Amino acid sequence: QVQLVESGGGLVQAGGSLRLSCAASGSILRIGGMGWYRQAPGKQRELVATVTSGGSTNYADSVKGRFTTSRDNAKKMVYLQMNSLKPEDTAVYYCNADDKWTHRDYWGQGTQVTVSS
Repeated sequence: QVQLVESGGGLVQAGGSLRLSCAASGSILRIGGMGWYRQAPGKQRELVATVTSGGSTNYADSVKGRFTTSRDNAKKMVYLQMNSLKPEDTAVYYCNADDKWTHRDYWGQGTQVTVSS
């Protein structure tokens, strides 16, 4: 089992920045790719960014150039730096980890990000 705990969400004005953190624990040797997803009210959960164990990243078009994800394997952490935030970025943000052996998805409990206009 893998446990993920997000932190760093909050309320910010449009144009501002937030940094989300995700701490992994448990069977961390099983973790392959990690990433961030978000879900706005009334919408489906969507991919925001992913990062492989080697550090390669991928971003949704809507956040390219504004968000940066990174991971510190030694500290068992993954981060999402969000700059130039927009009201449409308002959502619950979830940390995700992929089990590299079973491809089961693990999820954190989510952290609320609210961007005011």
